[in-house]
Amino acid sequence: MITLTALGKSRSIAVRALFRNKLQTILTMSGITVGVATVLTMIAVGSGAQAAIEDQVRAAGMNVILVTAGNYKMKQQWTSDGETEEQNTGAADSNPSSVHMPPVEEVENDPENAAGLGASDALSLDDAAAVTKLPGVQYVAAGVADNARVEFGDDGWFTRFHGESASIPKIRRAWIFPHGRFFSRSEVDHSKNVAVLGNIVSQHLFGDENPVGKTVKAKGQTFTVIGEIASSSWMVPAAQGDDQFDAIYVPVTAAESAMHRHSLDSLTVSTASTGEVTKVSHSITALLRQRHSLGGTQADDFTVATEAHKSLAKGGMRSDIARAVVGNVSSLDKVTLDQLAKTLDHASATMAALLAGVATVSLVVGGIGIMNIMLLSVTERTREIGIRRAVGARSEDVMLQFLMEAVLLSLTGGVLGILAGVLAAKSISSVVQWSTSISLPAIMLSFGISAAVGILFGYYPAREAARVTPMTSLRYE
Repeated sequence: MITLTALGKSRSIAVRALFRNKLQTILTMSGITVGVATVLTMIAVGSGAQAAIEDQVRAAGMNVILVTAGNYKMKQQWTSDGETEEQNTGAADSNPSSVHMPPVEEVENDPENAAGLGASDALSLDDAAAVTKLPGVQYVAAGVADNARVEFGDDGWFTRFHGESASIPKIRRAWIFPHGRFFSRSEVDHSKNVAVLGNIVSQHLFGDENPVGKTVKAKGQTFTVIGEIASSSWMVPAAQGDDQFDAIYVPVTAAESAMHRHSLDSLTVSTASTGEVTKVSHSITALLRQRHSLGGTQADDFTVATEAHKSLAKGGMRSDIARAVVGNVSSLDKVTLDQLAKTLDHASATMAALLAGVATVSLVVGGIGIMNIMLLSVTERTREIGIRRAVGARSEDVMLQFLMEAVLLSLTGGVLGILAGVLAAKSISSVVQWSTSISLPAIMLSFGISAAVGILFGYYPAREAARVTPMTSLRYE
């Protein structure tokens, strides 16, 4: 049985032995150092690239659900040929064979096929708080909006007037702040008259000047500008009339006061994963129907739209075809967003497999280096081993000494490799402008692997050293 005393003694002997052969020790550690540094650097680059892709997808709004008050959908009717007709409109000129015709009783009892209820003022801040608690929901921002003229002195600009929650920048991942900041939750709770300008509005009112600290007028109220937003993503470019950067943002409570209303126009919801958009949108629908006391045959008094529906609406598709697609392909968002999520997962798995392969090769090379050096050390130190055995050292003591040497070599090389990997990742990020991400689990994994390599590749040389007998040392030349 190995005691703490024996372990400590073996460690001190191993340290002295390593310092007696400095060059050999340095060369052996270099293999592990390079291997661990390579692994950590590639993990940092791979994780950074994956995070950057996910950020770009979220910045484009692929994980965003927009809930709007009111439902203006017309009632769908189905012809004997399977075509859809909308009330008070002509028959849709669509391909009969491509449109599914549900049973008559299913259409009559399905709220989704019923006519919309038109305008509604039922959407509230309490609804926003309830949606926040749903599984899969990341952030929720309550909003009201209208057109307004923003004035600064004699200058003015007609734009969109948004009342929003403080969480909206966390949802709109493409936003950056060239100047100032967004308003806080405290400023929303206290209905502060503060405003954040989109860079389109700021450019028209102030040119290249910093707008922070200036006062502007909108909706008969005076607001102090505390920030300016711009786009950080090529997937969401800033453009005049885009409703994001050509807009003014104020706390939703201040906007309700300025607009003399107590209901919301919209809820902007983000999900933690792009693959959960469809599931969360269904949960939102069920929750709001329950909160608004809508019976089984009543249509929604709100509209839940996801990125796929919005893309169809804006894509220039003929309206009748768009209606047929949106009305008949109930899993459209699932097809687009779930497939996107699966693609990201597949890319992540491929990257992980590549990293695992490189890690295996690098660490095996370093481990073989340790084994070769330790085997050579056993041969060179046969006399030393024999003398130790002759004065009373057991084979277990000799084995523990050489195993300790291998572990010390691998651990020291691992620590140096971690430092080199962090430095390399930082250098790549600053020089090449690649996104890198170094996590504590990656560092701990690298350290654990280096220890495992020392034990695995140091065991055989240590066992060979333990087999050396005093008689063998007497015959050693």
